Amino acid sequence: MAENKEKIPQNPQNSPINNPNKAKTPNPNYQMWLVFTLIAIVLSVVYFSRSYSAVETSPDSFETMLNNGDVSEIVVFADEKVAEITLKKEVIEAQKYGSLLKQRSQSSILKGPHFWFRIPSADKFVELYREPIRRQKAQLRFDERSNYGAIFMQWGFLFLLIFGFWMLMRRMAGGPAGGNLFSIGRSRATLFDAENKVNITFDDVAGLDEAKEEIKEIVDFLKNPKKYTDLGGKIPKGALLIGPPGTGKTLLAKAVAGEANVPFFSLSGSDFVEMFVGVGAARVRDLFRQAKEKAPCIIFIDEIDAIGRSRGRGMMPGANDERENTLNSLLVEMDGFGTDSGVIILAATNRPDVLDSALLRPGRFDRQISIDKPDIIGREAIFKVHLRRLKLGEDVDAKKLAAQTPGFAGAEIANVCNEAALIAARKNKQEVNMQDFQDAIDRVIGGLEKKNKLISPEEKRIVAYHEAGHAVAGWFLEHADPLVKVSIVPRGVAALGYAQYLPKEQFLYQTEQMLDEICMTLGGRAAEEIVFGKISTGALSDLERITKMAYAMVTIYGMNEKIGNLSFYDSKPQSDFTFEKPYSEATAELIDKEVKKIIDHAYERTKMLLQEHREDLEKVAQALLKKEVLFQYDLEELIGKRPFAKETTYQAYTNGSRTEENTPEKEKIKLEKE
Repeated sequence: MAENKEKIPQNPQNSPINNPNKAKTPNPNYQMWLVFTLIAIVLSVVYFSRSYSAVETSPDSFETMLNNGDVSEIVVFADEKVAEITLKKEVIEAQKYGSLLKQRSQSSILKGPHFWFRIPSADKFVELYREPIRRQKAQLRFDERSNYGAIFMQWGFLFLLIFGFWMLMRRMAGGPAGGNLFSIGRSRATLFDAENKVNITFDDVAGLDEAKEEIKEIVDFLKNPKKYTDLGGKIPKGALLIGPPGTGKTLLAKAVAGEANVPFFSLSGSDFVEMFVGVGAARVRDLFRQAKEKAPCIIFIDEIDAIGRSRGRGMMPGANDERENTLNSLLVEMDGFGTDSGVIILAATNRPDVLDSALLRPGRFDRQISIDKPDIIGREAIFKVHLRRLKLGEDVDAKKLAAQTPGFAGAEIANVCNEAALIAARKNKQEVNMQDFQDAIDRVIGGLEKKNKLISPEEKRIVAYHEAGHAVAGWFLEHADPLVKVSIVPRGVAALGYAQYLPKEQFLYQTEQMLDEICMTLGGRAAEEIVFGKISTGALSDLERITKMAYAMVTIYGMNEKIGNLSFYDSKPQSDFTFEKPYSEATAELIDKEVKKIIDHAYERTKMLLQEHREDLEKVAQALLKKEVLFQYDLEELIGKRPFAKETTYQAYTNGSRTEENTPEKEKIKLEKE
């Protein structure tokens, strides 16, 4: 299915669509500036109060200063029983007491007061020093000092510490919800409603007609519930979207959010996972509490296998698995004793085999909607969706692109279209043509072209004959897939060349088809041995592929006479009754012998085929050394038309000659009439 261009406007990270609670959250930058300002105020007060503070002295030192005529002013604070001394300006300039005032700044020394000392009381001080003060003509006055500065000095740092701790708790809580550490149990689901609506609709989803029909029924029930309840029907409580990665499960859920006029909660299975015990279960309960308040509504959980794995697997004895507690809470909320209606659950996964059986039973996920990779008709529809936003040349044909991308999922098709646009822009083109799409497909299949990779002429010759062996062997094998392209241009990490085939859209394979596939795969190794008399390491991926195919024929599909109609394939690896090897050592030895016999026979057959067509092998190899890339029509010019070719509906479609008279539906009607 296509990962279509979203119509959602480009929102910044702090948009309410990305975080509905964002508007309620104080700006983090504002909070940080507030903290810095408070720190600066406290430090400033401390610095200046320390700078202007007088130096403590003794009453005897004061008497000495007073008798020497150095005192200019005396201020008595009766409530604090403190007297402050300010020296005369000429005494300060002469630095008579410089050793005592060395910790003071120059500005504070000139301003004063300079010293202070404790007194028994104001009356006692006046009684003792009235006469010396009058004699030295020093000023004596009484004053009262406010305690606000001392209070700020004493409690400022404590206030700053409390404020910083409060800020830290808000950060740990993940936002303003609750305003403290305990809000970590709140759900992190994103809510899409009338204000924050997704603009993707079912028209933007291509290649999944069957899945859309089932999903549309759920959306229709939310819009018109009376239509179903009048007949006594009940809408499924949950639907599980199952399919390989990139097939469009999340995109289909976005379309549901855009089509349904009800609140839509979206989150991932990993959003429930946390390092703290009980947080996952708390978030599940909070999510369903919010959903019930807004019912009817839809909850979408992407990658549900993060919390939905089978319970009791791989646990140590006595261990407490937090993930299992989260799953238990989810099971109860979906279909427990006190479950309310009006909340529909959508979930997506590409690992349905690991999910707990209790999660898949009717009443929880009533429907399991399979989303497979699209066929050739679906790929054409997906290409048409993605080609809308590109400036295309006249030679671009979505039908041919769909034929050249067998097995591609929607995300891969989107990647091909994007790569084609980038390649065209790199070449300073004004539009994207078919050659750009060809290069993009090669880029996605084989990797980036290594133009600067140094390959010796001998290695290049080996690669040419290797790929020619694949092409010629497949050309003269009846059940082999038709060749699309063969290339000796290095691509990817280790690929020195590759041959691209066009597999048929089929689901059942016969023994002859698999044997021909093995022979075609061995064509490269056989060609090396025939031409050079020795083999190389270039057939690594080929050998790996045929080994797996041969073992599958013997142990899974029952395509061997000696092993018989037995299959050792376990479709449920999570079963309690699995064991490592369901056959004896004698059977294992027999399997190995039969697999080797199949591969040896196929190799000898391939060598005989290539020796019979040795001239064709030379023609294709020399053409590859000259052009580096050969297409199907190039092989037809070199070695003639491919035998065994029959014009079928599928081939007519891939060749671009599909009409309304030879569509699969029309062809089926014709056969029924005959």
